[in-house]
Amino acid sequence: MRDWEVLTNIKSLCGEGPVWDSETSSIYWIDVVGGDIHRYNTKSNSQKSIHTGQKIGAIAQCSSGHLIAALKKGLFFVDFERGYIKTIVNPESDRSGNRFNDGKCDPNGRFWVGTMDDGNNIKNAGSLYTLERDLTVLKKYSGLTISNGMVWSVDKRSFYLIDTPTQKVMAFDYDNSSGDISNKRDIISIPKGEGSPDGMTIDNEGMLWISHWDGWKVSRWNPHTGTQLFEIKLPVSRVTSCTFGGEKLEDLYITSAKVGLTHEEMAQQPLAGSLFVVKKSGFKGLPSNIFDNRKSAMDISSTEWQSLQSR
Repeated sequence: MRDWEVLTNIKSLCGEGPVWDSETSSIYWIDVVGGDIHRYNTKSNSQKSIHTGQKIGAIAQCSSGHLIAALKKGLFFVDFERGYIKTIVNPESDRSGNRFNDGKCDPNGRFWVGTMDDGNNIKNAGSLYTLERDLTVLKKYSGLTISNGMVWSVDKRSFYLIDTPTQKVMAFDYDNSSGDISNKRDIISIPKGEGSPDGMTIDNEGMLWISHWDGWKVSRWNPHTGTQLFEIKLPVSRVTSCTFGGEKLEDLYITSAKVGLTHEEMAQQPLAGSLFVVKKSGFKGLPSNIFDNRKSAMDISSTEWQSLQSR
């Protein structure tokens, strides 16, 4: 069966960045515009949300048990249970017109995150950064407009990246040890009439799953041939991201947005902003990569954390 289900009653303005937590059988996702981090536990059918008070671009799990989050004002550690955050760094503190967008961890425990202009439609204003395991920041690539959809190949030799307005998926040679990328090339082109490529994940066969903003679907692609293999239609136009989860990583979780839709469009797609799941999709994903912060002084006293409730 490849039929979708709505997982919770939460309807995000711009749902994004789903992350599967295999230890607790939970799915995390965010609301970029609302500034929320959500978690739904599939075993207990319980949900919890925290509000960060600012736009949020991405989250990932940490080896310490915390989350790492790319917020409007920089990169933060998040204690989800207590509702606390701690500042790490803001590599674009001199660019107040930018914000962070999509981000993920690589197989070697680094956090990759891209930036973009926040609301003025300035082209090529964004860059791609890595937060290294010692909490230093390196710039990896410049000239991005809307950085999205990062994944790494199964053999850890390729890095895939989307710059949404180009309608293309890029590939780079990737060195897992150093984190260096090189030899950029375009490998997939999304036809204009099928929406714009947004978030992305990869399955255990090395095929890419792309979410289509204003395209009503997610699609499966062969990165070696650039050909589409499969698609799943959804009842919402603004499909934003996807990831595999579930006990055997066979369930596909899909986020969506309602931001920018007219009253008429909302009437036509009342489920816009929902988190969907396609259970037993017929495909299998890979475990989520985790930010390795064992060497980054996580012996942090409680006084160094800031309560989100008081912000």
